Amino acid sequence: MTIIRYNPWQEMTTLQSQLESIFNNVASENGRYFPAAELTETKETFELKLELPGMNKSDIDVQAMANKVIVSGDRQVPEQNARSEFRYGKFQRAIALPKTIQNTKVTAQYNNGILHLTLPKTEAEKNRVVKVNLTEAAG
Repeated sequence: MTIIRYNPWQEMTTLQSQLESIFNNVASENGRYFPAAELTETKETFELKLELPGMNKSDIDVQAMANKVIVSGDRQVPEQNARSEFRYGKFQRAIALPKTIQNTKVTAQYNNGILHLTLPKTEAEKNRVVKVNLTEAAG
């Protein structure tokens, strides 16, 4: 009878491989990928950044609505590609906004693979004041 030594790290390696596979499948559906996004809020605007490395501006489409932004595009596969872990193909990402924006005044810049959108809030959202009524505690 051969004694086989138990190696707990082998199980961890298998688990890590399975988790990576799950996350890759979530991030990619039918060959599509979803670029990472970052949304920050200031008093006057929302600032939305999306990672779109290696794309041309002409391959990116941005649509702004009062309560969401849709960014779509197509990242083309290069001619010579021996082995790649990059994601290629069509994508579409819809980002819901917590407040309404002036979609006619949205500005966009694309620099170093980052799409930066400035989404100005509506005047009603900027000047929104809520009256809080005070009541006496019973007791």
